[in-house]
Amino acid sequence: MAGQTDTVIEAILVAIDKGEIGPGEAIDEQALIAEHGVSRTPVREAIIRLETAGLVQRHARKGAVLFKPTLEEFLGILEVHARLEAQAAGLAARRLTPELARELEEIVADCEAHAAEFGSSRPNDYYQLNLRFHEVIARASGNPFLIDMVKMNARKLMAYYRARYRYPGSVEASAKEHRAIATLIAAHRREEAEAAMETHFNYDRGTVMDLLAAVG
Repeated sequence: MAGQTDTVIEAILVAIDKGEIGPGEAIDEQALIAEHGVSRTPVREAIIRLETAGLVQRHARKGAVLFKPTLEEFLGILEVHARLEAQAAGLAARRLTPELARELEEIVADCEAHAAEFGSSRPNDYYQLNLRFHEVIARASGNPFLIDMVKMNARKLMAYYRARYRYPGSVEASAKEHRAIATLIAAHRREEAEAAMETHFNYDRGTVMDLLAAVG
């Protein structure tokens, strides 16, 4: 049963990462049952675990829905997430291996190439590159507990991060910041890498309100 529950959880997380489930949208339990050939029990257990993690909320009419933050919740989560990402960058600056250094350089180059060719015209494609950039840095931190915390926390705001790249100039700015962060990590400049990563997530209140409105 535990294996089936884990399978359902992973399916929901993948759907979140791909933007197939948006904030406030219901999780289709029947579709999960049919797709994975499981009973209702592991689906319910998966939803309970995701609710405990703060990714799922229960509503009387809609049932289980993906977490949709208020403005204050968004700001609070963002504050925590910025520190988690900054810590990952700082640890990566200390522990970066040659292999991960190559991966980091490749993904930064991909971000820059995408920004130069497409700008903000293909935000979803760029967002997948953005996910890879942060995932490489998290792995380079060498701390599996931090990696899990970064991933889970990011998913609470993922739809809003994705929406940010619809705005003109945002992809180019992001790619430029990625290059600066990667350069600091590669140079083992821990404190500067942490500060640059935290600034990377420093959205002002007006921007947050725009993103909340954009996702709906």
